[in-house]
Amino acid sequence: MSIKKRLIISNIGMIIIPIIGFLIVEIVLGYLLFFVFKGNPQGSGLKLLISYRFIAMALILIITNGLLTYYVSKSIITPITKLSLAAKKISEGDLEYSIGSNKKDELGELTNTFEAMRIKLKEAKTAQLQYEQNRQELIASISHDLKTPLTSIKGYVKGIQDRVANTPEKLERYMDTIYKTANDMDGLIDELFLYSRLDLQQVPFEIEKVDLYAFFADFVDELAFNLDKEQNTVILLANKDDPYIVEADREKLKRVVTNIVQNSMKYMDKKHKEIQVRLSSSSDEVIVEMKDNGSGIRKEDIPHIFDSFYRTDISRNSSTGGSGLGLSIVKKMIEEHGGNVWAVSKLGEGTSIYFKLKKVT
Repeated sequence: MSIKKRLIISNIGMIIIPIIGFLIVEIVLGYLLFFVFKGNPQGSGLKLLISYRFIAMALILIITNGLLTYYVSKSIITPITKLSLAAKKISEGDLEYSIGSNKKDELGELTNTFEAMRIKLKEAKTAQLQYEQNRQELIASISHDLKTPLTSIKGYVKGIQDRVANTPEKLERYMDTIYKTANDMDGLIDELFLYSRLDLQQVPFEIEKVDLYAFFADFVDELAFNLDKEQNTVILLANKDDPYIVEADREKLKRVVTNIVQNSMKYMDKKHKEIQVRLSSSSDEVIVEMKDNGSGIRKEDIPHIFDSFYRTDISRNSSTGGSGLGLSIVKKMIEEHGGNVWAVSKLGEGTSIYFKLKKVT
């Protein structure tokens, strides 16, 4: 019941209840004085009736007014007191104090709105703590990944300074290693910088109509040329008659599929590596599946592989390298396109990375 209705009923009750009470008192007192105790209705009995009636009327007014006022004020003051206490606890940083209400009045709605705010603040605080933890893990990870190649570079430079590389062949090998290591560091820094800009939404997207079939046909041809050197294969599976037109940033889309391929290539443990790209078209979206025949991902890791800064245990192996940001960048770029991305994997059988984009005509 709303507070307005409660107040109206209370005011009506303050009128009706005393009237009913007066009538009852009048009947009961008259019956007792004139019938039970045989009082004189014209003399002292009447005076006594008037006195008792006045006292009863005063008591009825006091009790009725007191009870109704107490009930109404309690129904308003109690939730306000709880809200005040909750606000104080939140101001002190305590987000565990719950004040949910099942009442249907204005204060009940206010209480539930306040409770919803508390829950959102708690979720935001949890997310902030998780973000801070992830940030610290990223700093530690990046520091480690940068320190390792820097140590290597310093070692080779020191070898050149100490004339350990005393032949042209050895000197050339040292210089090639230094260049490759520095190039890996540059790629790591570039990936971190891109992720930071995406996180701050400072990366411009040049949206245009892209035919995904033509896009992947060119990409697969280029990738197949590189993989064929190692006797590996890449296959495009799609129905040529279906339309695959989407609105996308061509360069960002290329970065997405490149990151997925690079991530797949890191963990392919088969002698013959294979990547399949499958396109499927529905009435309003195009779904892309990029499947590899690698080692697969553990079930408990699958929900987290696109999380910011997340790296599975295997990806921390120094032989694979990487900052753990590749698939996070994929997720951010796909979401900027209005799509979403997910993974399906089974250990020993490979991984499929899916993403879908809205189709246009």
